[in-house]
Amino acid sequence: MSEEELLGEALRRILPAARLEETALPATPAVRLLLLQDDYPRDALTPEVVQRVMDNPLYWVFCWASGQVLASFLLARPDWVRGKRVLDFGCGSGVVAIAAARAGASEVIACDIDPLARAATRTNARRSGVHLEVVEDFFHVEGHIDLITVADVLYDRGNFEWLQRFVQRADRVLIADSRVKDFDRPPYRQIERQASCTLPDLDESAEFRDVRIYLAD
Repeated sequence: MSEEELLGEALRRILPAARLEETALPATPAVRLLLLQDDYPRDALTPEVVQRVMDNPLYWVFCWASGQVLASFLLARPDWVRGKRVLDFGCGSGVVAIAAARAGASEVIACDIDPLARAATRTNARRSGVHLEVVEDFFHVEGHIDLITVADVLYDRGNFEWLQRFVQRADRVLIADSRVKDFDRPPYRQIERQASCTLPDLDESAEFRDVRIYLAD
């Protein structure tokens, strides 16, 4: 069974009527991702299905707003990654890692603890025509890192402890986030702000469509 088939099977175990469909991102059509079908769900989810989703979050079946903005940022400004070694932390669907590779990074390492996210990233990289190294453990990555990219991981404030680790590990760190509005963590500073939305569209409130990019260097 291929990884794509395994991903579809994993999705249906949680959401039986759901399927994956290839989506070209509106702002970055060269990045092609397998995402949850756009018209799901057609009916209200039962309490049992809601509980399964809560117990088994499927972060990789969405392309979150911050990931889209950071991917677009890198493709519009390839000098940030061209010829550089990049590590994308919490890669999810792989959107930012794929964008970094398409923008000319010499090596891109996509890191996620979720085995389904890693499988999705490998599948999406193939569909987008790029090669990535996909790993589970951030601490097992050896050698110099020019840039760490991070999108959509600060929803859990327990992840704030990673901010200093990133600075110690790489020359530069780019973080995209739409959840934290009181972000005051030197040496990080805001360098960009854009509106976006999650795909498929979750009809989130305007505050979660307001994406900001922070740089530490």
